[in-house]
Amino acid sequence: MRHFTPDEANAALARVRPLVEHMVAHRRAHASALDRQEQLEGHIRGNGGDIPPATLAEAAAEVEREARELARIVDEIGEHGAQVKDLDEGLIDFPALRQGETVLLCWKLGEDAIRYWHRIEDGFAGRRPLPF
Repeated sequence: MRHFTPDEANAALARVRPLVEHMVAHRRAHASALDRQEQLEGHIRGNGGDIPPATLAEAAAEVEREARELARIVDEIGEHGAQVKDLDEGLIDFPALRQGETVLLCWKLGEDAIRYWHRIEDGFAGRRPLPF
């Protein structure tokens, strides 16, 4: 596991921020596609036989496409050393060392820079301002 300094993590945001923006957008698109698929399936279960099979197949394919793209983006964020914590909010962490202990530098989409850290066991609720 790579450990970042706050400066290194902030520098990595130049590459990671656009990925997180895409991740959140694809998560929303995936949720919307799932809702559409569930509505179609519910209509069919309720004897709604007027839905062509191709319509349901297209909805299922859209769910699958969005899921694949979402997984690809999460993997790419991980390749930059960041950990995705919340797909909907765009919350990511960068591992760091503080007095020999691995902690997490915490960033959320919409924040201009990494300004918080927390212990692994504390999570987002335990965010503390930088510097350490």
